[in-house]
Amino acid sequence: MAYDEPAFRRRDTGSTDPIGGGLREDARFGTDGGFGSTPTYQTGSFPVANEFREPEPMELTQRRAVSSTNLDDVFDDPTHGEPGRDRMGVHVAWEIILLIAAGGVAFLLYRANPDAVRGAALDQLLVQAAALGLIALGASLTLRAGAPNLALGTIAVASALHFAENGDRGVLIAAGEATVAAAILGLVMAVLVVGFHVPGWAGSLAGVLAALVFIQQRSAPVNLQGEYDPTEQALYLFAGIAALSVLGGLIGMIKPVRRAVGRFRPVADPARRRGGLAAVLTGGSLVLSSAFAAVAGILLVAGENAPVVPSPGLEWTGLAIGAALLGGASAFGRRGGIFGTILAVVLVTLFLRYEAETDWDISLFAIAGGVLAAGLVVTRLVESYGRPRSRGDGLDDEWTEPDPPASNWSSRRDREDSWVSPLPAQPAAGRSDPWEDRWGTSGR
Repeated sequence: MAYDEPAFRRRDTGSTDPIGGGLREDARFGTDGGFGSTPTYQTGSFPVANEFREPEPMELTQRRAVSSTNLDDVFDDPTHGEPGRDRMGVHVAWEIILLIAAGGVAFLLYRANPDAVRGAALDQLLVQAAALGLIALGASLTLRAGAPNLALGTIAVASALHFAENGDRGVLIAAGEATVAAAILGLVMAVLVVGFHVPGWAGSLAGVLAALVFIQQRSAPVNLQGEYDPTEQALYLFAGIAALSVLGGLIGMIKPVRRAVGRFRPVADPARRRGGLAAVLTGGSLVLSSAFAAVAGILLVAGENAPVVPSPGLEWTGLAIGAALLGGASAFGRRGGIFGTILAVVLVTLFLRYEAETDWDISLFAIAGGVLAAGLVVTRLVESYGRPRSRGDGLDDEWTEPDPPASNWSSRRDREDSWVSPLPAQPAAGRSDPWEDRWGTSGR
């Protein structure tokens, strides 16, 4: 037998020979085809990419598409953030707890010393609460902006030292100089933070070191100059700062304002710039909080009969940021309540006076650390229970979501392909075998 026997030659595509026809040309492979007269499997017909593509997380699909009509109902950045409204119930519940706690400490303080909440002692308590409230208000503002200012306490001490040295020149002059200098330092921190888009705590730490240079130039306590006594306006000072804090919380409830102030909050890649509006608002919060800290430092020392001791002021930074966190401001930015900051300030101030009346002799650093730790726990609660509801929690189907891919093979039975290809068609019954005809074996 020769290899050029006609039985082994390539047949025409229209051949009906069941054997030879199996080697005919097939468009699937360009020249020669496979077996069978009707190909079932075709290249590219089985959608491997679609079948085995990993399904996207539900949270990513939820936050992807937000229509323009729903934009006003979105607190977060509709491009990168999580769509939906923040749940404010957690803030309301926590602020009620803070109110009860502050009332309890006030009752304990009254039992320990009734005179501590009367007359001149009450005025001093209100001034201390106003000063701490002003620093905490600045801390809450920068926390909501996503750029916490760690220089608040240090700026307050530096401002107090400057006022103590120059108070005899006039309250407005000394206080104005300290406030302007603090605002300039805040502006430098703002340029560093928003210009290079770095974390606020890192940029404000540079501000801490800059303020410490001014403080370290005073090696001894500074006697207070001037005769300004803020206790004469104690009630007005506290009421004004409390109203400012509550007003800020109410403004923060406005959806576009809340979304804009918290735009610096990291989403996706934290190094990605968040736009000009985020830079302006974040920088403004750093400048304004620094000015608040300067005024607070003056209130802390004005009217006191003791010299101002140079110190880093970190304990006041811890108390201010801790009170803001304890009031419900999130350490991640954007989220916060209405009355939480001022209630936390009242609670901390009452506890400081109660600790002094009972002679517990607890370090101010220890108290600041405890308040800060408790505030971080509150941040976890705010982030867990204050985030927008997911679809599984009953969120109205306002956003377009792609249907999740099927999880089993049975749902894909309607597809045109399958793993099993049918065998080639067999010769019809009664037809002679071509091999027997060629080799003479049909008569066996």
